Amino acid sequence: MPRIIVLLLACVLPLYAPAYARDDVYRRNFHSVVKAALQDGQLDGSVKFYLKGETVRGKIQKTFPEAVSNKKTNASNKTDEDACDWALRSVLISFQENAKKQGANAVIDLVSFYKKQAWQSASQFECHAGAWMAGVAMKGRAAVVK
Repeated sequence: MPRIIVLLLACVLPLYAPAYARDDVYRRNFHSVVKAALQDGQLDGSVKFYLKGETVRGKIQKTFPEAVSNKKTNASNKTDEDACDWALRSVLISFQENAKKQGANAVIDLVSFYKKQAWQSASQFECHAGAWMAGVAMKGRAAVVK
């Protein structure tokens, strides 16, 4: 009897493997997540965020070395879109803290940087969602803008 169960599992389990190895790519509106994070108080508004290709409002006085933030979130009980937005919020909080430590008030030239592959848009970010996790990675540089 145990041999039959093992044989049955050996035949059936590979059919489910692709569902667990999922890596769907989403491109979502960056500024709507920033706005929501500001409204919810997760971001304090002291640091502005600019995607690469966006016009920076003001004059850039000083820039700092490029930094990368790579955040994951549990995707259980969330839509992929909600998990992606949550992961971006974590990235933004990380950049905000880093910028404030350096005396900066902006993060400029932000690009998606998942698995060290740059993807640029002036309005969207890239997120990868799997069966259990969603992740967002971005790189950019802190700046002082007057």
